[in-house]
Amino acid sequence: MAGSHRRWLAAAAAAVLLILASCRVASAAAHGRAGERSFPSALTIDDPFVSDELSLPTVLHIKQPGEGNMPPGQLTNISGELSKRIFPDLGLTLSGAYNILDPGENGTTQSGFDNLQVRLKYQFLTIDEHEGAVTAAFGWVAGGTGKKKAGADSFDLFKPALLFGKGMGDLPEALRWLQPLAVVGVVEGVLPSRSGTKTFMLNDAGDLQVDIEKIANVFHWGFAVMYSLPYLENFVTKASLPAVIRQLTPLLEIDVSNPLDRGQAGKTTGTINPGVIWAGKYFQVGVEAVVPINERTGKNIGIRGQINFYLDEIFPTTIGRPIFTWR
Repeated sequence: MAGSHRRWLAAAAAAVLLILASCRVASAAAHGRAGERSFPSALTIDDPFVSDELSLPTVLHIKQPGEGNMPPGQLTNISGELSKRIFPDLGLTLSGAYNILDPGENGTTQSGFDNLQVRLKYQFLTIDEHEGAVTAAFGWVAGGTGKKKAGADSFDLFKPALLFGKGMGDLPEALRWLQPLAVVGVVEGVLPSRSGTKTFMLNDAGDLQVDIEKIANVFHWGFAVMYSLPYLENFVTKASLPAVIRQLTPLLEIDVSNPLDRGQAGKTTGTINPGVIWAGKYFQVGVEAVVPINERTGKNIGIRGQINFYLDEIFPTTIGRPIFTWR
């Protein structure tokens, strides 16, 4: 089964390369925009921009140590996310995922949908002259909507968050080679609807045994640092890069979760994710490595890939527009 997963991923990567090879290169469009800065959508860290877009698919493949409902083994996570503007600065995001858990020779492969996620975003501050934006968000993971054996929890999660983005185009001319840099980040609470779960089972003596698993409140934070070659070409210098290369944005993402209580404090997990994004007018393609920061997170490097469609560019007069606009 693991071999078939790798073949599937190789086929997907080949398909992406064929798409890029057949595309006529166009100037990069705005995913999220602040002043002259166009921010591509990071693969791991949510950005502060309210937009109309579809991420489908995002594929993660990694060997994990296992936690909660997730047994150790190979995880292939295939997810999709739809973002829709309700008002120009207020948007709703729906996302779901399908998990394939392969424990190897010691178990049976499990697969099924993860819990449905909903997030409301309000971009309350945009400073064009400094290429900055700040957004308040509230997320809800609907417990019990997915398959437990595939890793879905039975309880809800609530996620209040603050998202931010900042481009460095306002740096002085002496630092102009740093002007293509930008950063997006998130600080977020992950609050479970219950403090623990109970599992009832029979022990070897035939007596009923209750296993209680504590569920901690978590402080989640992360950021992505990007270096935009389109920004370099358009606003800093004519680098005369090859057409495909000048559409690239190398990036480094850091994603960390810090449990706070209920016996889990200090059990930090997280990943470092170096990668690259190719952005065209109507869509972007990204790929990155997934490197665990400690043994608790895992010992093996994974891979994440994503195709993101800019609905506001593909359908500018229909589904790519806000449902309501201010008059």
